Amino acid sequence: MPAPQRRRRSPRTKEDTTADPELETASPPASFEAFYVASYENLVRLAFILTSSREIAEDLVQDSFVRLHRHYGTVESPDRYIRRTVVNASRSHFRRAGREREKRPLLYVVPGGGDGPGASGELNDVLLSLPYRQRAAVVLRYYSDLSENEIAEILACRPGTVGSLIHRGLERMRRVIEP
Repeated sequence: MPAPQRRRRSPRTKEDTTADPELETASPPASFEAFYVASYENLVRLAFILTSSREIAEDLVQDSFVRLHRHYGTVESPDRYIRRTVVNASRSHFRRAGREREKRPLLYVVPGGGDGPGASGELNDVLLSLPYRQRAAVVLRYYSDLSENEIAEILACRPGTVGSLIHRGLERMRRVIEP
């Protein structure tokens, strides 16, 4: 029996808005350029923590902004859209890297750990040892200071799952750090 297909969600547009006050956010800067300048460094830091490489992080953020530019006028919340795009791009990067590693195991070089802002060798190594969803949940919670509901939206899962991912990730980190 084939696995059930997951529905792809389209970005929430201004036409999709409801009267729900929880969905209302501060209005983004009027121009794409202003939004880019205001958001770029924080998104690179987020991607760096997820990928452990400044160069890869910058590439992923640039690609994410290219995707956003196509929809900027119709996306209701560009900050949420771009953050989710960066997290998904980071996940895709690791999938591609895994496939490349299987194809040419002797030529693959793992990106270095301490080449970016605020890089801590041990913490970086421990974060990279976590499965991707646990790492993303921990980073989004403690680095980006997002709520479980916001993380659930980014990771396309339930808020209870986010709590479980964070708990398991922190527990795994404790086992690695504490002898």
